[in-house]
Amino acid sequence: MAVTVETLEKLERKITLTLPEETISNEVQARLRRLARTVRMDGFRPGKVPISIVAQQYGDSVRFEVMNDKVGQAFFDATREAELRVAGQPAITPAEEAAEGQMAFDAVFEVFPEVQIGDLTDLDIEKVTAEVTDDAIERTLDILQKQRRTFAQRPQDAAAEAGDRVTVDFSGKIDGEPFEGGQAEGFSFVLAEGQMLPEFETAVMGMKVGESKTFPLAFPEDYHGQEVAGRSADFMITVKKLEAAKLPEVNDQFAKSLGVKDGTVQALREDIAQNLRREMHFRLASRNKQAVMDALLTKAELDVPKTSVHQEVHRMIDSARAELESRGVEDASQVPMPHEQFEEQAERRVRLGLIVGALVEAQKLEATPEQIRAQVEELASSYEKPREVIRYYYADKQRLADVEGIVVENNVTEYVLGQARVTERTVPFDELMGNADAQGEAAEPEAQDDAQAQA
Repeated sequence: MAVTVETLEKLERKITLTLPEETISNEVQARLRRLARTVRMDGFRPGKVPISIVAQQYGDSVRFEVMNDKVGQAFFDATREAELRVAGQPAITPAEEAAEGQMAFDAVFEVFPEVQIGDLTDLDIEKVTAEVTDDAIERTLDILQKQRRTFAQRPQDAAAEAGDRVTVDFSGKIDGEPFEGGQAEGFSFVLAEGQMLPEFETAVMGMKVGESKTFPLAFPEDYHGQEVAGRSADFMITVKKLEAAKLPEVNDQFAKSLGVKDGTVQALREDIAQNLRREMHFRLASRNKQAVMDALLTKAELDVPKTSVHQEVHRMIDSARAELESRGVEDASQVPMPHEQFEEQAERRVRLGLIVGALVEAQKLEATPEQIRAQVEELASSYEKPREVIRYYYADKQRLADVEGIVVENNVTEYVLGQARVTERTVPFDELMGNADAQGEAAEPEAQDDAQAQA
């Protein structure tokens, strides 16, 4: 029997499902008889409870289960016959009319759109390249030195200068009243490294041990402490200790302390260069992939299923809460997260997913087992025990699926770049890396993360 599909709006469809009442009743009775064989009730031996009593006790719940199963199967059969690609779950309600002896239900749902991608040769895409410079290696060495510096107490009459570790007592007031977080004793920080607000560091600069000073401080509008953001405070500060930094010498012993196998400065530099190149590769891939995805969005017009966007919003909220929990935020599940805050990004993700999926299917860009293995090995290569990391990925289907997703996106990126008009631009290494800290993290020979720790 042909299925009649009614188009309501854009991707929204409606079909009417009909089920013989006799089919429902027969299935309910069959399930009640099976239930009667095992159900236990006071006053009856197992398997001897009368069917009428079982029906009285469990009839409604069994009928509900049967209706769910039968209507669900009818919906599946109808959409398969109509060759519909259903997005999300249908909303099923009783139909206004039904033939005698029949039960009718209206199923309203969304379908995935047909994605038509335009001519990719019309696209103009900028592809960025970069290279690891000697200056980048030297700056990374400087960072590694700072991470392992020691501090020694300075003479009593010394004045605080950039790079000193300063220990202070301070007390702040707003409108003459103390505020939360505005007082501390024995608080230490390193001058001129951005750990404190500029006015605070400027006030301490040049002070000596035992000296006190009062100074005004204006909190920025975007200060993380919302109760004081945009307000002005008066601080009293007393210097308790000054310590000068001493950097370790870059020598073979320093290299060994970082876990470099050969234990030489040259090997350390090569190790840093290798890690920086690896990080550079990932960042270049990310930048160029983003450029390709932005370009693809201009080449496909499609309606996006609201159901899919709604599901993506929930996934993003769950991910955000998990991130808060990992940072130790208490009651992360109770933190307000309005759906509107995520909708624009969720809609973009769903749209891109549909476009990429269509392109993968049309151009056969699926990830091969060999590509997935190569990607896993590349991810594992930065760890001390890569084989354990490889086992970590292959031990979990979801982790491997995540890697497969990366490979598919890489395949799409390479395909589109091969079709489009591409202009290459070399960007400075620092611009690509974004900040010096990223260089230091990428260069750490003994770097660990959750993947290896769990492996």
